[in-house]
Amino acid sequence: MRKFLESKLFRAIWSIGLAALLYFICPPCFSKTTLAILLVVQLILINGASVIGNWVWVTHSARFLVGGLFIFSGFIKANDTVGFSYKLEEYFEVFKADSGLGIFDWFAHASLPFATMITASEIILGIFLLLGYKRNLTLWLLFAQIALFTFLTFYSACYNKVTTCGCFGDFLVLKPWTSFWKDVVLMVLITLLFAGKENINEIASPMLTATFAGIGFIASVWFPIYTYRNLPVFDFRAYKIGNNIRKNMEKGAGYKDAEYKTLMVYEKIKNNEEKKEMTQEDYMKSKIWEDTLVWKFDTMVTTMVAEAINAPKITDFNITNMDGVVVTDSILNVKANNYWLIAYDLAKTDDDAALHAKINDFYKLAQLEKVPFVALTASGPKEIDAFKHKHNALYDFLMVDATVLKTMIRSNPGLMLVKDATVIMAWHYNNFPAYSDAKQKYMK
Repeated sequence: MRKFLESKLFRAIWSIGLAALLYFICPPCFSKTTLAILLVVQLILINGASVIGNWVWVTHSARFLVGGLFIFSGFIKANDTVGFSYKLEEYFEVFKADSGLGIFDWFAHASLPFATMITASEIILGIFLLLGYKRNLTLWLLFAQIALFTFLTFYSACYNKVTTCGCFGDFLVLKPWTSFWKDVVLMVLITLLFAGKENINEIASPMLTATFAGIGFIASVWFPIYTYRNLPVFDFRAYKIGNNIRKNMEKGAGYKDAEYKTLMVYEKIKNNEEKKEMTQEDYMKSKIWEDTLVWKFDTMVTTMVAEAINAPKITDFNITNMDGVVVTDSILNVKANNYWLIAYDLAKTDDDAALHAKINDFYKLAQLEKVPFVALTASGPKEIDAFKHKHNALYDFLMVDATVLKTMIRSNPGLMLVKDATVIMAWHYNNFPAYSDAKQKYMK
């Protein structure tokens, strides 16, 4: 039996069967012709392993490409562990809404540990592959991870659920279809690695290779934990230190709005599988809404036809006071130093009493020197009132969208020093400064 399971015949049977299954279950958003080509390529690579394995240069080329890309991708995500956890939470919320399964609620709440594990594992697997350490285990874990990523990006692209994948954080923002094709290429490369796995050997003696692998493992786990407890080491966001928020809200030369197309979808009453998509113009001409015995309204789908050209880097920054009055300009036009305490969700804000005593002392000293200090949050008036009473907070609160606040600083709460709309400095709550230190170093 074992001989049969390891035979070329069995490999052909399971690979052809899997390819057929993928072909027939693939949703209509993806071209069947393109899928067939991809599956044939994979079948050739899987069943031609004995020939491909003789091309040592192919194996090593794939090895360095996959290993390097996994390390790079993992490092970029680990640089902003909290930001990647937000992206995972977005995926889990989509899956919960689409499937109705409550387990995705638990996954969403555990998105930060998942983000830490995924980013660390990407770096670890890349290092292990380059070192040739634990070859078989590394290859299977690489395959499992890329299979998961391919599914996530395909689902996002096909059903237009998550508009950016978060594969390279804010360093390189990829659209779902672009990211999907990147994962397809990686899947092909990993298949080549399986075909030529006998060419993958440890680069040094077993003890030395294991030592390098151990150092890489520790560093890979330490880095995402470090960036979770502090702000990202490298900041690629529009609100990074040195950036002017007001300038980033301006449209570039030759700005052009994004173009969208809206389709009205109707389905046949007697055959729910038969649907008709129409533009608004065709919809008005057809008067399909009058034919209530045959057709019924299903949904309205809006898709982007063309992206905006030279769009502002910041499009949704808007501040209102507790009465709902927009005060964005008055806050951004403060010429002097002013502090923003940012807490996107007061219910999730770090509850350490010593931290909030430090914030209160900071606020009082700022007030004595007439330095503006406000808190920005997305929480409602009741939550704000409860927070103020619990922590004896005397500073004023202003309202900003939660997603914007989570983008501004990866800390809840976090502190930003702003002068004439330019971000001078930012602090994680674990590194909350003393007022005297902040004044001496940054308040010029």
